Amino acid sequence: MKCPICKEETKVTNSRNADQGKAIKRRRICAGCGRRFTTYERVELLGLQVLKRSGSREPYMRRKLELGIRKALEKRPFSEEQFQRLLSLVESEVFNLEKDVVPSEQIGQIVLSHLKEFDKVAYLRFASVYRNFRTPKAFEKEIQKLDQNVPRAKQH
Repeated sequence: MKCPICKEETKVTNSRNADQGKAIKRRRICAGCGRRFTTYERVELLGLQVLKRSGSREPYMRRKLELGIRKALEKRPFSEEQFQRLLSLVESEVFNLEKDVVPSEQIGQIVLSHLKEFDKVAYLRFASVYRNFRTPKAFEKEIQKLDQNVPRAKQH
């Protein structure tokens, strides 16, 4: 693999399983500039198609899923490790459907179910785009639904 900085060849200094055995994390060092960086090797399932609301299909792209979730989590307190775990959980659930074509709505529902547990603000952000909220009232209704599902502390 080439160094992302100087484009020289790199050497692997350490490899280990990551993401509960679903990826390999490799520490690398550049022979040219001496910089260190990490790469991840993951299985890429070919052939999975996403059925869009318009009826068109496009190949599944992990990057697109990652960008959507990152946008929802923008400026929220989470570590990169937590984010990668969340992304892998969502992706695993999508692949475990064992379908060749998955509706984008189903992927959105999977993301929402995980964000609801991970970060309520990110959940609302994602829901507002995914469900196309047009008014503040739509936000209010979604917040009320969230509040109904949150267990209340016992009052003494």
